[in-house]
Amino acid sequence: MKHPVDVHVGKRVRHRRWMVGMTQQQLAEKVGIKFQQIQKYETGMNRVSASRLWDISDALDVPVAYFFEGLRETADEAVSEGAAVPGDLLADKEALELIRSYYSIPENQRRRLFDLARVLSDAA
Repeated sequence: MKHPVDVHVGKRVRHRRWMVGMTQQQLAEKVGIKFQQIQKYETGMNRVSASRLWDISDALDVPVAYFFEGLRETADEAVSEGAAVPGDLLADKEALELIRSYYSIPENQRRRLFDLARVLSDAA
């Protein structure tokens, strides 16, 4: 049975890997394992050991703590009134493409786009 922490860490691995434009194969090569193992980590099927998480964090250029960010909030929201878990947004390929595209825009233009999106969402 999948442990919720393993699933959360796996989602964070997948999200970061995708954000930096790295394939499972590329990450596996950097870490020194087979890509199938990365797949198992990302789905939460296999638990990531501390040393392996250290290697993955190095390969993805984030601190180890990155993989645990939002864990408490995710657990709290899952328990409360059947609320949708925001982490599920990371499973939506369209949302990830939007985020990647957003951060590729120069900062001054990105700020203007953000303001426009906020105005449009308030109008809806």
